[in-house]
Amino acid sequence: MKINKFKNNNMKRSIIWVAAFAGLAITGCRKIEMDGGTTITVTPPPNTGGQTITLSGRISKDTLLKASNTYILSGLVYMVNNATMIIEPGTVIKGSFQGTSVAALTITRGAKIVANGTQDNPIVFTSASPVPRSGDWGGLVICGRASVNSATGGSAGTLTVEGGVDNSFGDGIAGGGTTPNDDDSSGVLRYVRIEYAGYAFQPDREINSLTMAAVGRKTVIDYVQVTYAKDDAFEWFGGTVNCKHLIAYKTQDDDFDTDNGYSGNVQFGIALRDSTIADISRSEAFESDNDPSGSLNGPQTRAVFSNMTVIGPRATLANTGNSLYLTAAQIRRNSGISIFNSIFLGWTGGLLIDSRLGRAIENSIRDSTVRFKNNTIAGCGPLVPGVAPALADAISIQYINGTQSLPGWTTVASGTDSVRARFLGGLVAGVGNGSGTIFPFNVVLTNATQALLIAPFSYSSPDFLPFGGGSGNQDILLRASFVDPKLAIPFFQKTLAQDGSPLTFRGACAPAGVDANWWRGWTRFVNQ
Repeated sequence: MKINKFKNNNMKRSIIWVAAFAGLAITGCRKIEMDGGTTITVTPPPNTGGQTITLSGRISKDTLLKASNTYILSGLVYMVNNATMIIEPGTVIKGSFQGTSVAALTITRGAKIVANGTQDNPIVFTSASPVPRSGDWGGLVICGRASVNSATGGSAGTLTVEGGVDNSFGDGIAGGGTTPNDDDSSGVLRYVRIEYAGYAFQPDREINSLTMAAVGRKTVIDYVQVTYAKDDAFEWFGGTVNCKHLIAYKTQDDDFDTDNGYSGNVQFGIALRDSTIADISRSEAFESDNDPSGSLNGPQTRAVFSNMTVIGPRATLANTGNSLYLTAAQIRRNSGISIFNSIFLGWTGGLLIDSRLGRAIENSIRDSTVRFKNNTIAGCGPLVPGVAPALADAISIQYINGTQSLPGWTTVASGTDSVRARFLGGLVAGVGNGSGTIFPFNVVLTNATQALLIAPFSYSSPDFLPFGGGSGNQDILLRASFVDPKLAIPFFQKTLAQDGSPLTFRGACAPAGVDANWWRGWTRFVNQ
């Protein structure tokens, strides 16, 4: 993306990619357009290569980061004053990892980031350490002006981003207050990698690798990989942003975390976990809350996910892995999330409906706000002494009741499990209170190998594709469905890119073609 001028309210603003930082030399023949239209041309000595440039503090003018340079984020860096940071394809931005200079980048309300990489030249945010490790630096925080069901930012409809990035200017506050703009745009992230983030600026409160706080639906998030996140890989706090082609690799806590009224849509996502890496807060692929107390505050978290492949720590039922893994998907605290056409592979549990805190989730199941349809759960049943493998679905779909649970809703310990009956299509009178919607077409397989993916558990050379044709699992190849009204919007891809035929596969990848290989070429899987 080549941009020479920026216009806002018919006034020209500075294009600055180094001048905002004192003492930095400029390399390459550059034109810098200053306020009032003055253009300064800087010609360096011959044979000068790119430089390493440090970015720090609050950046209040439009800024262009060039691929020929390497950029170091020092401390907490903020884009403010409605300014735009444009990053060329192939640019590398490194976060400082030592002492008071440990870095994070926050895009504040009204500001934008335009990181528009390509498959051949992705944009990389990574650690400046010569020996990078999970949690070296903070991560990328985007604050928008869309809806959020919080008042922690000082007024209704605002949220203070967790992790300690807020300051006296309110640069860590998100949300549009009482007049939110759900069509807000915070820019573009396309073909971007975020590596080794998740530093805790406050005790036990790490920043997520990519935090999206009240981000609006005109923001573009597409083809983003998060690697070695110390906390969550992707977390949405409210907002309406839609995302596609997300990858989480070796996350410590949760891969996809939705809170505080997030109501956007996500399609095509992959998570690959390391069996030894988990968090004391209990690790999952999906964690979803309406808010921390499970309140009735609106808007309710109603994210919709489709075509996700989430691979846990257990290649076989005999693998134990880290004891801090909880389950593949935990829906709790009055969330209204829905998940369709996805694969859950090799976790210590499959779907967990947890009604212990706040408004009971079964309310949202009964009125079909929460939907779980056309999914495959494989290899998520434990080897329990005295329990046959055929009963693995007892842990593949679980329900925990609470003080606000509805009458008639029972757990597996009571002999029947209302949630399992509904999501496996077995609802009958007297089970689960005998009313509500059945969500059939979910499949539970005892072993992960029965999903017939090519190499899902390889840390250094994973292959997430399903075997095709007669060699593949027919439910995974042929039994996705997009007839549910929640999937009716144009955002969801329903046909194959190469020929326009119906998209029928569950999980993130087709067995062949364009929709099989979207994750190749721009990603990086480093097995440390």
